Amino acid sequence: MNTAAVIVERPAAAAAPVAQGPWAEALRMFARNPSSIVGSALLLFVLLVAIAGPWIYPADPFEIVAAPMTPPLSEEAWLGTDYIGRDVLTTLIYGGRATLLVGGVAALLSVVIGITLGALAGFYGGRVDNLLMRVTEFFQVLPALLFAMVLVTLFGPTLVTITLAIGVVSWTGTARLTRAEFMKVRGLEFVRAERAIGAGNARLIWKVILPNALPPLVVSATLAVGAAILFEAGLSFLGLGDPNQMSWGLMIGSSRQYILSSWWAVAFPGAAIFVTVLAVSLIGDGLNDALNPKLRER
Repeated sequence: MNTAAVIVERPAAAAAPVAQGPWAEALRMFARNPSSIVGSALLLFVLLVAIAGPWIYPADPFEIVAAPMTPPLSEEAWLGTDYIGRDVLTTLIYGGRATLLVGGVAALLSVVIGITLGALAGFYGGRVDNLLMRVTEFFQVLPALLFAMVLVTLFGPTLVTITLAIGVVSWTGTARLTRAEFMKVRGLEFVRAERAIGAGNARLIWKVILPNALPPLVVSATLAVGAAILFEAGLSFLGLGDPNQMSWGLMIGSSRQYILSSWWAVAFPGAAIFVTVLAVSLIGDGLNDALNPKLRER
């Protein structure tokens, strides 16, 4: 009697889930955060106007196009003119370039200085930590705006000088944050394991500890951009802006005396600064929610 062979098919093994790293998970949460979406959209719009605006609306921001203090919605100038007859729309478009450039480069400079000094202080500790923290405290107790004003006055009100001045006076917070993160991470097991297999101090600082300390530093760097933009606007409002480069701060500073008679010359660049800083702040909030592990677990 022949017995029929019974073939039992096993169910196909379920596909293994694709592991997501912490940065991929953070990016997913950032993309789903309403604050991140709104902030990114606003900042992208400002960047597009600043970058592509001069090609779409070519003009000289210092050219006099109509009578002084022409109100908005006129035939000569859609957003009106300032106290000497310059087109507010043109100055607004071209001024965004200088303001965003100063804000981005100054924030980058302050972050580089802060991370470098904070990393060295937090990694080595001891005398190195004491020396660098005393330097940090010296810069921290100085009035930042007054110190920047002195630097700009001494070396001349140019975009380079303003950018360097803002970067030099605004790195202390990043340095202290970096130091705290390095002191927390340097004693963990994976750092001791890297040291045991012969990793040098430079590798431990920049390739082992720093990547694990980056999340709060990324948030700090984002917020530093908004602070630098406000700083540049403050210097220009006090008459220390670059007179050869149009910026939003220069627009406000040059027209502040005529705010009652030509409010639009101050209101529009002020609104541009407000929207840009708001966008950066919203992005910073989104990054904080995405990169903070305690918030991510909720």
